[in-house]
Amino acid sequence: MAELSAPRLSSPRASDPPWVRQGAEEQRQLPGATRGGVRAMLRLEGLAVLAAALAAYQYLGASWGAFAMLFLLPDLSFLGYLAGARVGAIAYNAAHSYVGPVALLALGLVGEMPAVLALGLVWAAHIGLDRALGYGLKYGSEFGATHLGRIGRADPW
Repeated sequence: MAELSAPRLSSPRASDPPWVRQGAEEQRQLPGATRGGVRAMLRLEGLAVLAAALAAYQYLGASWGAFAMLFLLPDLSFLGYLAGARVGAIAYNAAHSYVGPVALLALGLVGEMPAVLALGLVWAAHIGLDRALGYGLKYGSEFGATHLGRIGRADPW
């Protein structure tokens, strides 16, 4: 299983005077996080998943009211952070990886269960939107450390 904690950000070089700080962008970089073109491609991939899930949901003819009610359901996994960063990251990642929605989509297709298929599409759409907005899978070290880079406000100090 992959390591769930991200390495801590490095401090300024020892040769730098104490008043020299890293730039805001350098502070936001996490070792192991994607950046540049790879990060942009992963965000575009999330947008493509969102668009495909919405198109498939429309084609399925399922209720848009149900879609709206279920769309934010995976975000209840944030409650895992009440038990700490490591447990929160595990709960968040379980609800925000494509494994669950793909399993539901396969089950819905093979078992000819439109409700299960619709649930899988809503879940996939949610994850796609999160990825398109830059919210990646979490590391266990802190809430803002993700595989797509740091999220949240930059530390002004």
